[in-house]
Amino acid sequence: MDHYQKLLSHYQKIANFNHLSAITGWDAAAMMPSGGSEARGAAMAELSLHIHQLSTAPELGELITNAESEGLTQNDTASLREMKRSWQLATALPDDLVQAKSLAGSKCEHAWRSQRPANDWQGFCKNFAEVVKLSQEEAQIRADKTGLSPYDAMLDLYEPGISSAQIDTIFGDLKTWLPQLTKQVQEKQAKESFIVPTETYSTQDQQALGLEVMKALKFDFDHGRLDISSHPFCGGVPQDTRITTRYDEKDFVQSLMGIVHETGHARYEQGLPTQFAGLPVGQARSMGIHESQSLFFEMQLGRSDEFIHYLAPLAAKYFPNNDQSVFAADNLQKIYTRVKPDFIRVDADELTYPAHVILRYEIERDLINGKISYQDIPELWNLKMKEYLDIDTTGNYTNGCMQDIHWTDGSFGYFPSYTLGAMYAAQFKAAMNKEVDVTGCLKEMELAPIFNWLSDNIWQKASLLGTNELVTNATGEALNPAIFRAHLEGRYL
Repeated sequence: MDHYQKLLSHYQKIANFNHLSAITGWDAAAMMPSGGSEARGAAMAELSLHIHQLSTAPELGELITNAESEGLTQNDTASLREMKRSWQLATALPDDLVQAKSLAGSKCEHAWRSQRPANDWQGFCKNFAEVVKLSQEEAQIRADKTGLSPYDAMLDLYEPGISSAQIDTIFGDLKTWLPQLTKQVQEKQAKESFIVPTETYSTQDQQALGLEVMKALKFDFDHGRLDISSHPFCGGVPQDTRITTRYDEKDFVQSLMGIVHETGHARYEQGLPTQFAGLPVGQARSMGIHESQSLFFEMQLGRSDEFIHYLAPLAAKYFPNNDQSVFAADNLQKIYTRVKPDFIRVDADELTYPAHVILRYEIERDLINGKISYQDIPELWNLKMKEYLDIDTTGNYTNGCMQDIHWTDGSFGYFPSYTLGAMYAAQFKAAMNKEVDVTGCLKEMELAPIFNWLSDNIWQKASLLGTNELVTNATGEALNPAIFRAHLEGRYL
């Protein structure tokens, strides 16, 4: 196993540099002063280039080929498969493109932080045009190597094994029933009364509440932390997992569920198998599976009646000087399951969220495939917002096409993961219910059986299995969108 052992050593070296890159990226989003952006961008581009050169080292191809005949164990064979995939993805791109895209992405993302609140689409486009150009160049190179369409070649980075044709079918079906369900639920909820939070909820108190909820969800604070950023995310590495949220002192609702969501991501990272730490096979299976874990925590657990009954007295405890009637369990339940089409994806309710994802998917698919220009985005965004959510975003770039961070660094192909993740989460919950008394666990806030099931079936599997195999092994079938529909109808009707 000499060749495989050499690969292990090499990929551990790559992992160490990826660790540095991840923490540097977290710092840029959460801690770095604004004046450091240019120098940081250059440093991160240099680091990206170094990682790329390590990932495309000439000897890797020969080591992988030779290791394939070394009589590996089943797990080591899976590990070698993921090394080969990682190597093939890396060798597709030239060094200068990797460095140029990193620089362009850093510049665009940093400027976006001030351009978005200023509603400055024209200013944003001066940087965004370069990001799109380089992303289209990357997509074409990957398409030429794989025989996929340009967009499918980018989608494969986040969702290996799934195509835009499959997503078109899944999302096409969603669009046939989701609008009517949304309308039905809104009509039902219009007859309900509830108390809307209108007071001030200090950032300090919101953070303290969030930290207590994270403890209940068994976040490992010896290997992670919570901070603030303009866009909530989970970053770092399994041994040092960083999550962020943002606070609105007029609305404690969104930040708390943002923390629950990001804690789901973090628990997945912290639960990955330590014996494969630093190796491609030890990483999350796909972004869709990653989102399934955050959405399992937020939607399947966090917005359940039982979890909200746990939250109610906690909220009252941390906001003692506020109107206590807001924190009644039945009132919080109505707040956390309220369905109302709105501008912002990250604040969207469970029913309208897929419409936000479908809109972005359709735009980025056509953009990367060269069917539209980046200059067409505001008009298309507005047309689709009107069609899917009956909302007008004309001239409103801040709450329209500039609201997300993903496109600023060229993460095209990522957005479908959110709705795929919601579907996987519903399917995991349905399967878990056959083995675990999930409702009973939530009532008692004894969550170990839930987390043990996730660990056994998802977290510890990492990338040992393909996505379909992982889902089938855990639930008895491949992705079944009908389970997601049943979940929504059961909760909201």
